[in-house]
Amino acid sequence: MSLDVGRETLAATGQDGETAFLSVLREALDRLMPMHLQLGATGHILHAGPSLQKLRPDAPLAGRRFLEVFELKRPASLTRVSDLACAEGGRLKLALRDAPRTGLVGLVAPVPAFDTLIVNISFGFNIIDAVQDNDLTSADFAATDLAVEMLYLVEAKTAALREWKALNQRLQGAMTAAEQQASSDMLTGLANRRAMEEVLNRLITAQTPFGLMNLDLDFFKSVNDTLGHAAGDHVLRRVADILKAETRANDVIVRAGGDEFVLIFVGLSNPERLADLGRRIIARLEVPIPFEADTCHISGSIGLTVSDFYTATDAELMMQHADMALYASKRNGRGQVTVYSEDLPGIGESAPGD
Repeated sequence: MSLDVGRETLAATGQDGETAFLSVLREALDRLMPMHLQLGATGHILHAGPSLQKLRPDAPLAGRRFLEVFELKRPASLTRVSDLACAEGGRLKLALRDAPRTGLVGLVAPVPAFDTLIVNISFGFNIIDAVQDNDLTSADFAATDLAVEMLYLVEAKTAALREWKALNQRLQGAMTAAEQQASSDMLTGLANRRAMEEVLNRLITAQTPFGLMNLDLDFFKSVNDTLGHAAGDHVLRRVADILKAETRANDVIVRAGGDEFVLIFVGLSNPERLADLGRRIIARLEVPIPFEADTCHISGSIGLTVSDFYTATDAELMMQHADMALYASKRNGRGQVTVYSEDLPGIGESAPGD
């Protein structure tokens, strides 16, 4: 149906027919051009399409002056709404006056039968920003509008980016977890031998003084033999808690394997202070550990050395010397601390078992 309906035709239908026609026309335009405006001869907005009204949901557009709501960018020479129809090709370039100042393009079509103008508006190149600023979806555009196709592409791209980001986060989390597992003991959460080697190499390279303490649990085998491995695991986790409580945040605690632990004291190389700390650790280890209806009894033997003992610090040599001191503690009755010295017997000599 043509918009340029003759006055005589409308008059023949009577007032009710005209009203009905206008209602049907408005409903059709809302569906076909959801971002259109109907302007009266005075320049007031008589009706705004639902999508256009959505841009300003808290301020009804109907009843306001067109040029109070929109800034006419092109043609800039036009200052009256009645002149809009004179725009070349009916094309307009607009912008909303209040924020967000979305840029718009429009096409004007006069409807002489009603002394009105129909202005069909779209976002043009600003569609992506407009959709984000006004929370629009494809439902806010006519199905034939090419903007819908663009929105589908944008939504697909956004979904793909979202999935990629989520996948990247999962991969990063998996990598972090793998790195933690690769450098930590699964049972106690303490560092493992791999992490220990990295720490020792870093300290030696930086020439940072440090103390090295080897701890072997006494009587732990009897816990496993009499109460089972569940009790043994419980004891190992309790030992880890004790070692964490007795060391500083920057010290490194390593479960080297089984019931063997290595403690690295960063920046602390005083053998007397470390020996006192070792005795305090042993005292806490000798406190009975409850497990279900039973009680576990263990102790600990410690051997220690410090980087200050060496002209050229060597991690492997220090570990060997700490082991020699540990074996000396075992030979001398367990439950004690021995500081490495050159007159200690070698590791190959017999030493008590667990």
